[in-house]
This record gives sequence, C-alpha cells and structure tokens, in this order.
Amino acid sequence: MIANVDILIIGLYFAAIFIIAWWVTRESRKGEVAGFGSKDYFLGGKSQGWVVIGASLFASNIGSEHLVGLAGSGARGDMPAAQFELLASLILLILGWVFVPLYLKSGVFTMPEFLEKRYSKSARNYLAVISILAYVFTKISITIFAGALVFEVLGVPFWTGATIVVIATGLYTVMGGLKAVLYTDLLQMVILLVGSVAITTYGILELGGVSSFMEQLTMSSTDAGSISHLNLWRSMSDPDFPWTGILFGAPILGVWYWCTDQYIVQRVLAAKNISAARKGTIMGGFLKVLPLFIFVLPGVVAYALSMAPNGMTLEESDQALPFMITQLLPGGLKGLVLAGLLAALMSSLSSVFNSCATLITMDVFKQWRPQTKDKVLVRVGQWATVVLVIISLLWIPFMRTMMEGSGIYTYLQSIQAYISPPIAAVFLFGVFDKRITAKGALSALWGGFILGISRLVLEFLSKEEIISALSGPLEFFVGTNFLHFALFLFIICTIILYAVSLWERSDFERYPEMLYNYVTLRQMPSTRSDFIMSLGLILLIIIVWVVFSPLGVAGM
Repeated sequence: MIANVDILIIGLYFAAIFIIAWWVTRESRKGEVAGFGSKDYFLGGKSQGWVVIGASLFASNIGSEHLVGLAGSGARGDMPAAQFELLASLILLILGWVFVPLYLKSGVFTMPEFLEKRYSKSARNYLAVISILAYVFTKISITIFAGALVFEVLGVPFWTGATIVVIATGLYTVMGGLKAVLYTDLLQMVILLVGSVAITTYGILELGGVSSFMEQLTMSSTDAGSISHLNLWRSMSDPDFPWTGILFGAPILGVWYWCTDQYIVQRVLAAKNISAARKGTIMGGFLKVLPLFIFVLPGVVAYALSMAPNGMTLEESDQALPFMITQLLPGGLKGLVLAGLLAALMSSLSSVFNSCATLITMDVFKQWRPQTKDKVLVRVGQWATVVLVIISLLWIPFMRTMMEGSGIYTYLQSIQAYISPPIAAVFLFGVFDKRITAKGALSALWGGFILGISRLVLEFLSKEEIISALSGPLEFFVGTNFLHFALFLFIICTIILYAVSLWERSDFERYPEMLYNYVTLRQMPSTRSDFIMSLGLILLIIIVWVVFSPLGVAGM
C-alpha cells in the first residue's frame, strides 16, 4: 500500500504543477496594455522554443493509455505495438519538414481552419465536428479509464482517483491555457521518464539481472530459436500486427495523428518560428523511441516475473505496470512513480482539454459569432474546458463496460484506423497537388467516413453476435486486419479524391503559399544541423528495427 512518504511526494507533485501553472499565467498576463488574448491562451503567445515544443509533443502524447496499454502489450507478448511509437518518430520528421512551414505561414489557429483556407468551409466544419467527437469519446474517456485503472489497483478508489485528477487538470488548463500546458508538460516528462526507468531497473534486479531476464524469456518463448516477447516483426498473416500492416497501414494513422490532428499540431503552432518548430519535432522524434524501452519493456519484465519459479501472479496483462509498482518498489520511490503516472494522465488530459476548447471556440463559436472580441474568445475557451471536465466526469460510469475485454492500446489504434485515412489523404495530397479541389476533398472525407463507420458498426454487431456470420465481401470488409483496412480505406479515399477533382478545374492558384513546393523554394529556412539530426533519427530507427527483428533477437 501507499506509505505516508508516498502521499507526501504526490502532494509535492500537485503543488509543483499548480505553482508552474500560476507562474506561467502571471507572466503571460503581465502588461495588460496588450491584454491576454486568444493567441496567448490558445497558442501560448506563439513564442515557445524548441525544447518546450519537443517535450510537450512527447508528454502530451504519452498518456495513461500508453503506460497501461503498452506495458500490457509487452506482458502479452505484443511487442509490435511499439512499432506505432517508432513510426511516430519518422512521421514527426514529415510534420517538421513538410507541414510546419505551411501551418505557420498560413497563420491558422486550428487544423479545420487550414482546411477551409485550402478547400472550403464545409471541409472545415467536417473536421471540427469529427475532431471534437473523437476527443470526447476516445481520447478523454480512454485516458481517464486507464488512469483510474492504475489508481484502483494501487488501492485508490476508481471514482476518487479519476475525479481528483480530472478536476485538477481542468483547473490549471483553464488558468493558463496552452502555455501552462506546455510548461507543466516539461516537468511531467522528466517525472515520467525517471519513474519508468526505475520500474524496469527494479524488475530486472528482482529477476537476478539481465542474463536471468533473457534466460526466463527464452524458456517461455513460443518461437523456436528466438524470443517472441522481444520481436517487433510478425508474418503477413498475423491477425493483430502483420508486417505489411505495420509498414503500409500504420503510417496512415501516423500522418493523421502527428501531422493533422489539432491535439498534436497545436504544440508546433505555438513555436516562435519555423526553425524552433522543426527542431521541436526532431527532438520529439528522438523521445518517441523511448516508449519501447520505458513502457513496453517493463511489461515484458512483468511477464518474466510472473513466469519465474515462485513468481508473482499477473492476473491481467493491462495490470502489468501497477503490478510492478505495488510488488517491487520501496516507499518513496513508489510515490515518485505514481506521480509519474499522474503526470502522464494529466499531461494528456490538459492537452486534449485545451485543443478541444480551441476547436469549440475558433471553429464553432467564432464562426457563429465572427465579431466576438478577443477577450470574450478566451472566456469561451475557459468555459468550454469546464464543460469538457463535466462531460468527462459524467462519462466515467460507462467506460468500464466499453473497455473491458480489450487491450487498451490496440483498441485505440483500431478506432483511429477507421477515421484517419480520409483526413490523411485530404491533407497529404492537398499540399502537394494543386489539382485537388474542394469537392474532391469533401467527397473523399464523407466517403471515407461512411466506410469507416460501417466497418466499426458491423464489427461491433458481429462481436456481440447480433448479426450472423458474415461471408463474401462483407467478411473481408469486417474481418481484415485493422491496419490492412486503413491502407484499403486510404486507397479508396485517394481514388475518390482524384476522380472528383479531375472533373473540375482547381482554383488553388489563389493560395500559392499553401503549396509545399512554393514554401520550400522561397520561404522555408533550414539548417545543416536539422538535416543531420533528422538523418540520425532515421538511422536510429533502422538500428532498432534490426536489433529487435527475428535475426537480432535470436542473437541476444
């Protein structure tokens, strides 16, 4: 159980978070001549450096669903789940080198606003509504569920842990807006990394060292001549993580999430210039290599501990991380690690609260009341956050029913596979090809949405045995791996995008600054160090892929 020293450490963590939020808010509001406007609240004053941007990209993305879900994947032997993290490192380079110059030069607050400038108001409305609904019913709900699961296992009642953290997070997000989120993310990242390394270290020491850990995995491995729990690659016929889906389907989810989603892109929109934004994405790319070692590996260690003679009992894989904390860590360190879990939960929630409030304010309210004063927009954003906190609390009772029986991380990725392909296609081809039209984009968005939702509904009905066994095309449509389905849906959306666009003439020439070639040739600054660091990141990913391939694992 939690000792008094652990409670003290957790209390100090909360105090530090609120002190940082208060300080950031005070500094932001100095000099009331200029006022505390929407740019300050929603985009951190567009004055942030690359270290803050990079840390926030990592910390806001890493939530409790990663800590619980990725550790659970490691315990189940699903190490390929870490591929989403490694691919994110590469896709962050696309964000930094391709999309960042376009977003910053266009001066947009939100991604829906960017779609309106490139295509039409209808495209803006589509993305705004889809994003808000996705945040409320996937990101917010899953993050709270995963965090509450951790607290419940540690002896803190489900409702108590979830309620305190949601209210506390909403409070400091309302206080300081995005700048408070960015600076608290910096502290939370450090605590998160220290706590995760401590868990892994204590687990391996409990097993008797690295050699004993590897020996235990070898004995329990299902792959002859290899160690299945340390293998990132699986055959094309694998039902969960086929290598073809990883290489060709997963990047589609990545482009949508890392390059076009308000939740992530809002961090780079806060950068003081293009160079700071790009450096931040490169730093974020290097940080995204870490989850393999600090989140998935602890789950593998928990599995090894459960398989060892007289080992500990691991009832559910998604409880791997709480299992390690409660069974291994001494007093004091347990409090620090629990503070790290709180940090992960709060950084994710604060980020999604702020991003969702930005969408509600700039893409819904301001469109309805375009003459609204700047200070009023800030108030609307603050009240939107309060409403999101209330909705989150009301949603808690439904989460356990929705999530039980599924691996949290895999569940989240599969849902994203149904909504991301049309958005990724419209953004990706729209910035490279001036022939893409507004009608083409809207047709692809709605066509992809209908196909994606149809797959989701049929999959649910089939699993619940509400409908009988499917056959023929429907069996392929519903039964194919979610990553293969993402690739299939992306291809269909691309065909629709070009088929409709080529029927009409594009008026893209009105917005030459939104075409990638124009920016790269005339306005995009770059440095040699950015280029070298980007190549270094690519090389690092290739090395990790080789080391944790069947050949590399067999030689361990």
